[in-house]
Amino acid sequence: MAETIQAEMAASVWKILVAQGDHVEEDDPMMILESMKMEIPVLAESTGTVLKVYVAEGDHITSGQPLFDVEAE
Repeated sequence: MAETIQAEMAASVWKILVAQGDHVEEDDPMMILESMKMEIPVLAESTGTVLKVYVAEGDHITSGQPLFDVEAE
């Protein structure tokens, strides 16, 4: 079953650490956001495979915006 990981706050995408098809473990860092000069990691919510990446480095995102789809194992 796929789950969508959403942004918890408005921020800029500083670095994307995974790509479509990558395997992630629960709590693995998937992306680093930047907001007010702070780096905020986005962590995998479960073990699985990245199905889709919705954003690119440098994008400005809003709260609730989809970031990744992950197929949970």
